[in-house]
Amino acid sequence: MSTPFPFTAVVGQDDLRLALLLNAVSPAVGGVLVRGEKGTAKSTAVRALSALMPEVDVVPECRFSCDPASPDPVCPDGPHAPGTAGQSRPARMVELPVGASEDRLVGALDIERALSEGVKAFEPGLLAAAHRGILYVDEVNLLHDHLVDLLLDAAAMGASYVEREGVSVRHAARFLLVGTMNPEEGELRPQLLDRFGLTVEVAASREPDQRVEVVRRRLAYDADPDGFAARWADEEADVRARIIAARELLPSVRLGDGALRQIAATCAAFEVDGMRADIVMARTATALAAWAGRTDVLAEDVRQAALLALPHRRRRNPFDAPGLDEDKLDETLEEFSGDDDPDQDPDQGPDGPDGGGGGGGQPEPDEGPQGDDTGAPPEAGENGQPQPSGAGEQSAVRAAEPFRTKVLSVPGIGEGAAGRRSRARTEHGRTTGSRRPRGALTKLHLAATVQAAAPHQRARGRSGPGLVVRRDDLRQATREGREGNLVLFVVDASGSMAARQRMSAVKGAVLSLLLDAYQRRDKVGLVTFRGSEADVALPPTSSVDAAAARLESLPTGGRTPLAAGLLRAHDVLRVERLRDPARRPLVVLVTDGRATGGPEPVALAGRAARLFAAEGVASVVVDCEAGPVRLGLAGQLAGELGGTAVTLDELRADSIAGLVRDVQGTSRRAA
Repeated sequence: MSTPFPFTAVVGQDDLRLALLLNAVSPAVGGVLVRGEKGTAKSTAVRALSALMPEVDVVPECRFSCDPASPDPVCPDGPHAPGTAGQSRPARMVELPVGASEDRLVGALDIERALSEGVKAFEPGLLAAAHRGILYVDEVNLLHDHLVDLLLDAAAMGASYVEREGVSVRHAARFLLVGTMNPEEGELRPQLLDRFGLTVEVAASREPDQRVEVVRRRLAYDADPDGFAARWADEEADVRARIIAARELLPSVRLGDGALRQIAATCAAFEVDGMRADIVMARTATALAAWAGRTDVLAEDVRQAALLALPHRRRRNPFDAPGLDEDKLDETLEEFSGDDDPDQDPDQGPDGPDGGGGGGGQPEPDEGPQGDDTGAPPEAGENGQPQPSGAGEQSAVRAAEPFRTKVLSVPGIGEGAAGRRSRARTEHGRTTGSRRPRGALTKLHLAATVQAAAPHQRARGRSGPGLVVRRDDLRQATREGREGNLVLFVVDASGSMAARQRMSAVKGAVLSLLLDAYQRRDKVGLVTFRGSEADVALPPTSSVDAAAARLESLPTGGRTPLAAGLLRAHDVLRVERLRDPARRPLVVLVTDGRATGGPEPVALAGRAARLFAAEGVASVVVDCEAGPVRLGLAGQLAGELGGTAVTLDELRADSIAGLVRDVQGTSRRAA
């Protein structure tokens, strides 16, 4: 096994290192979610932490790493006799791949032996391997939601349960959970964010000297990993000893009523949901005190705990910026500081021990002047020069309140990624039938299995009460749930759309659809067209906040190259079909239907639209035409696309029913 990069050699990233160390001291803190741009030592720091974890004593030959001093009484490899001699080994770091199956995570139960022999033959999964160690999930935001739920449930309960048709296995699963993610690739749902104890925002340093040191150390490590690690051995040993000492001190740390009041007041002041934040802050503050070698929790511990435990719990939707107002935090702590709080060290700064300042100190999303429409630039006409949206218009978009849209869905039944938009055959959902398993059996259809095995019992020599079941009798349950789709927004940004009020309404509508796409676990893309060409403003991604950022700065003006926009969208779908063939697309075209760019613009746009209809691509045209005289061009375009046209007002959930219909009958349902 290669020598890991030393934890103490990581340059900067103080908050990241502190959060990891606090969880090493007290795994009850609940793990760490590390958010940040690529290339910021997220994975390096996590892997380096494993070398600092104290060794663990385990029962020999136990696949579930039972502690010989207190073995799990229901361990599948047990029962283990009390006082069994143990053996020491390093704490493991187990990585969960993004494409892992449920069986790989929680373990697999041999259903055939369970039915025929009544034997619980269980193959442990990654949760068992990570027990008493570290479970690391890189790109946790790309992991399927149901796997994240299983993962976080196990982390919260300290145990993993495998249930299959009335046969269950339970084993201990206590581990330090670390997830890393790049927010540009998509966000976790708020419910899942809340389940991580701490979160840290990381970014590359902009200081040249620090960047030079990062490169110098990395090159030295690559040239001689063992020699580089040896030069940091003393620092590594010191940190390892400090972790052990903090663990031993932790039960003696006192969390006074004053500190508890500060914790409760802080969570209330920042309006976090539920009580998990209060509990995590209490555990984090206690771990901070132990890490500092103290037996009393001070106000500075509470402050640092808030900076680590609260920023991700304040997000209500993907467009909210994470972070805390530190001035508000200090005011709250000062207001609720009490006489019964332990005396603070007057020489101690407000940032807490061991580099604990900062960490999510971003201003609140609603801070600062918002501006209004009065500062917007003059409207650019069809023949005018293209110009970017002005500050007033962008402010209107930022201030726009997203509304709840009616569900847009793709007709037919798909087999794409798990989500919440269109009907699909999925691993989770209501049972609709059965089939022979393709590979490993994951969801047994018991009645169909018994029905397949029953006619052969006499030929197989059945003599007892057990059913003689063979592999080819097993039937997989087929289930119907919901899938996520690729929602491709094609937005007309030409001069005919550039009127300030109208474009603000358009952006507000698209922002609402983006929020809906986030909630339904879709990928999104953004194509815009104006002047003489179309641009892919955002290739398909899971990051709807990236799409919102592109939308905010959308330039407008010039002619309307409608055909170019449709053809560019068609190219995007063609490429994405090769990358992700199971994910069905839904095109949302936002336009007034005019076409003025290029030769024969109307005829060319019609031919481009018919390409989508010929391929059965589901589409919706959001009609942005305004004024007392309406030409109905968007409706005609929707007919060419084989889709449906709706107005901006009809897009709201309380004023529209069923936007996407099976307009092409059975040919569309074959998708």
